[in-house]
Amino acid sequence: MSKVVMLCAICNVSSGNCPEDCAYCTQSAHVKADINRYKQKSIEQILKEAKMAKANKALGFCLVTSGRRLDDKKLEFICQTAKTLQKELPELLLIACNGSASYESLKELKNAGIFSYNHNLETSREYFPKICSTHSWDERFQTNLNAKRAGLELCCGGIYGLGESNEDRISFRNSLKELNPFTSPINFFIPNPALKIKEPKLSADEALEILRDSAKALPNTRIMVAGGREVILGDRQYEILENGASAIVVGDYLTTSGEAASKDIEELKKRGFEFATQCH
Repeated sequence: MSKVVMLCAICNVSSGNCPEDCAYCTQSAHVKADINRYKQKSIEQILKEAKMAKANKALGFCLVTSGRRLDDKKLEFICQTAKTLQKELPELLLIACNGSASYESLKELKNAGIFSYNHNLETSREYFPKICSTHSWDERFQTNLNAKRAGLELCCGGIYGLGESNEDRISFRNSLKELNPFTSPINFFIPNPALKIKEPKLSADEALEILRDSAKALPNTRIMVAGGREVILGDRQYEILENGASAIVVGDYLTTSGEAASKDIEELKKRGFEFATQCH
């Protein structure tokens, strides 16, 4: 029986200068992290990145914008971009990640050709106030409910290694279970001198245990490993596929560099994996 892995790529459409104070995020205007900041990529540049993602075997392509919510201006641009990408690359599954959003806005994204909406809960409802004070966990949860109601597939996960307890991790996974997302991206926190969180890096063993626990808690969800894969797991990073994950983000992340996609593809082929060309 062939082994299949789904690959996704991220396009950071707008970067930095976010007014929110999420303690784990280098894009927050509250910290002076050394990252690229820009208002908005052109549709031409996004299309170029989408073509590169497809060449790198990606099935999913995620359009990410910084900031708290999907306002009218962002909505218009993402819809316009989605229509262009649909026309040029109809086989790519388009994912939007644009913050808190209303049912009406999400319905517009769905009509423009967006397949899935990504809005992470990040951590447990109980722990969230310790890492963000400018918006609530409930606002995040509601956006996910809005996305489901709008007929979008759900991409919802979070980040481990923020100082949360094991009880927080269980609570977080129970909330994800309630939402039953199509995919759940798992990120591992990478310390940065500009950030307030000063937690030690997770060990590779703990990261793999988190994946196993996530897969067990979410049997109907595709577990995807995103940020922190290379830094936390190092030469053990492909063990994720024996420990509950069946999807990987390839290429660069939002503000950090990832493994070269060509290396991922070569290593995955060597291990007998084929690349998903459809989502089910």
